[in-house]
Amino acid sequence: MLAGARGEAVRRAIAYQIEVGDFCGARRFVPVTNVHMMGDIEVMGDGGLEFLREELRLGARCAVSTTTNARCIDFAHCRRLGQDQTEAGKEMELIACLQAMDVITTDTCINYQTVYQPHLGERVAWGDTGTVIYANSVFGARSNFESGPAALAAALTGRTPEYGFHLDEHRRGGFTVRLDAALDDLADWGALGKLVGEAHQSYYAVPVFHGYRGTPTADALKHLGAALASYGSMGMFHFVGVTPEAASVEVAMGGRAPMESLVISDSDIESVYAAYGLGDRDARLVVFSGPQQSLLEMKYLAELFAGRHVPAGSSCFVTTNGGVLAQARRLGYARTLEEAGVTLLQGVCFYILQNLSPIRVANGWSNMVSNSAKIVNIIGAHRFNTILRRTAECVDIACTGVLR
Repeated sequence: MLAGARGEAVRRAIAYQIEVGDFCGARRFVPVTNVHMMGDIEVMGDGGLEFLREELRLGARCAVSTTTNARCIDFAHCRRLGQDQTEAGKEMELIACLQAMDVITTDTCINYQTVYQPHLGERVAWGDTGTVIYANSVFGARSNFESGPAALAAALTGRTPEYGFHLDEHRRGGFTVRLDAALDDLADWGALGKLVGEAHQSYYAVPVFHGYRGTPTADALKHLGAALASYGSMGMFHFVGVTPEAASVEVAMGGRAPMESLVISDSDIESVYAAYGLGDRDARLVVFSGPQQSLLEMKYLAELFAGRHVPAGSSCFVTTNGGVLAQARRLGYARTLEEAGVTLLQGVCFYILQNLSPIRVANGWSNMVSNSAKIVNIIGAHRFNTILRRTAECVDIACTGVLR
């Protein structure tokens, strides 16, 4: 590849990967079976679009199955939201470039729930924090946080440098977390991730959760992982009796003694909610996004919104991917939500919407309420005052305009 036998695009990709591998101390490459990459104009900008144009001119084509993360524009709502039409045109071209390279533009941050589920020990090159921590933890697959260029390079070469979570030494638990909390709502799992992540801000800090009196759902683990990765930059966790590399605390720790042992109680979870300031008590924006909603989440939201309505002047957004939305329409969940005045956005995540800061100003939004601890954390750059609340409380706020 480095000699150019597979073309200039592959030569440049492998040269880049060698630089990454050298920097991270990798001794060799390992093959990957699947790649998941970011690809949208808000994140990549004009320079990123030109980079893709050049890659296409050089004959870039994926060597392994490759999918895309959530994008920044739902073209069906672009004008209504006040997004830039020129940028929308660039987004369309960017999508066309990726498709010409044989990238499957799934536009989802929940590929692990809806597109591809890697198995124990399988090596992948994924680029979204929430997807990587889920792959490492829940499936026992192996991936690092691959940047945009690194993920595309892996797609072209079919391999990635072996460092980080590809190595056994980094996959062992570092500290334990005993769960004495009920964790009855998805937002509770995000609050748990916030508590643990904020106190351990390290890529290689691997918590081992144990003692939970129940079985977490896939969506619960999704919100936990997304929050751990967001607040702590963590790439992996173990959950005793649930995740495949954690048959016991001892197995998850790899025979080592924990550096620290935490206990999380119901009062700890409640303290997370209590810490959010209500700002000017504006309750006109509620968001269910970051990560996108699964079909089960769409069903639950439809049940909560049934017979209710978002008042004029308020907005409630729900984001999901095309596959989930199609099923939600067939099953009637989407209709129930739309009749309640909820806006359903396909293939995007709210926090990377193109032009989001001007959209916030144009609508006079000050607060943003969500059941996602991740989006509450990462959307701050757009100058929202963010408030985490449980799912049913979010629905009540959306429908009553009253913030508690």
